[in-house]
Amino acid sequence: MLDRRLQLHLASWLGQWPAGPGLHVVASHRRAVPAWDGRLRPALAVDTGQSAVLSVAPDRVAAIRALVERAPQRMLAALPETVGHPAFCLHDGPFRWTLSPAPLPDVGEWTPSTASGLPPWLRLFDRPVLVVRDADGAYLAGAAIKRHDAYGHELAVGTVPAVRGRGLARRLVAQAARRVLDEGAVPTYLHERDNHASARLADAAGFPDRGWRAYGVYPR
Repeated sequence: MLDRRLQLHLASWLGQWPAGPGLHVVASHRRAVPAWDGRLRPALAVDTGQSAVLSVAPDRVAAIRALVERAPQRMLAALPETVGHPAFCLHDGPFRWTLSPAPLPDVGEWTPSTASGLPPWLRLFDRPVLVVRDADGAYLAGAAIKRHDAYGHELAVGTVPAVRGRGLARRLVAQAARRVLDEGAVPTYLHERDNHASARLADAAGFPDRGWRAYGVYPR
């Protein structure tokens, strides 16, 4: 049985959940307003392999439904233009979540996102981020939480090239996932289909690939 928090997250994030067999194009006002980072996500979808919900702005529903009916094989490629953002890019990859993060030891410290020495992507977050520094205080790796709603929080992680392969990222993701669960939400993790390093990280941190897929239109 699907965790109730995950169901509530998907219903809030997409505008409808669950769904019957097949693809369901639904309207959500959230596709027409900025997301957690102040930028639009004009199309989002989650596909379980049996059913899928594709969420778009209300004024784009008719066009997307027509596209699906007319040329389903071209739907993904035509999605950015059909939702009115041809310059945006398409994300497509596994949708992962966990209720049991891997029991890896903590490695980072929660730090204000305004702290010195952090990379620009961590400064997008308005709450503390999880950071690993070396003995001299230089940034090595970090993780952050995208709080989409009260029920589902997506994790992001990054490591400087010089220290990749040491297991820092998987430990950060597991540590951040425990915090999300402590806050009463479900931690989720998304990555591109061909990002094999992220796939290995997710597996090691306790985020199995259940065959679910997430795709959408994102700003570059």
